[in-house]
Amino acid sequence: MIKLFTDEEFDNAKTKQLLPLMCKSCKKTFFLTKHRIQDSILERCRTTGDYCCRRCFFDFTKPPLLLPCDNCGKIFRKKPKDMKKTKNNFCGHSCSATYQNTHKTTGTRCSKLEKWLSVKLVEKFPLIEFHFNRKDAIVSELDIYIPSLKLAFELNGLFHYEPIYGSDKLKSIQNNDNRKFQACLEKGIELCIIDVSKHTYFKESTCLPFLKIIEDIILLKLSRVGNNPIPETT
Repeated sequence: MIKLFTDEEFDNAKTKQLLPLMCKSCKKTFFLTKHRIQDSILERCRTTGDYCCRRCFFDFTKPPLLLPCDNCGKIFRKKPKDMKKTKNNFCGHSCSATYQNTHKTTGTRCSKLEKWLSVKLVEKFPLIEFHFNRKDAIVSELDIYIPSLKLAFELNGLFHYEPIYGSDKLKSIQNNDNRKFQACLEKGIELCIIDVSKHTYFKESTCLPFLKIIEDIILLKLSRVGNNPIPETT
């Protein structure tokens, strides 16, 4: 029984007064009289105070199913009530995210800034091959990668610096950033981190400074390798 009332409130309540409880299955708030709650406490009716309805009782108490993960193939337990939430079965959040990212047919996690940069960079450097948001270089997604120059760019927004979704999530993101940086070092890839955390809304005039930063780095890299496959631009 998950009580949403204090002992004092229970003691002061009348026999037929409704008191709030949380359903163990659906987590919704429901109400029972003090008398029925007492019956549950005294085990006259074991499930009275645990579930808001019979459906939640059967959904919660059914034995779990053994299913293979759709991403890694690992066998895991899944409650029958969770089968309705998604058509796919995953052993954890990591496998779910990996599967969704590799099988998505619509939508993208790219920001408007990234999309705009991808168009402008191809226009400015038509003879250079760009890889945008691909994992083929280090088996981890890079925002912008130029294979011929062994040069990559990561556009780090506010989520990389502030605990927007909590300190644990921030630590996870920063650990992933460190792994990317190390993987690039091992592959001989020069990784440039660009802080875009102050870029709160899309407007072409506010995007131009980031384009200029990337453009200057590419031109510097080209001058070092003695290669300049760039037509004159205005």
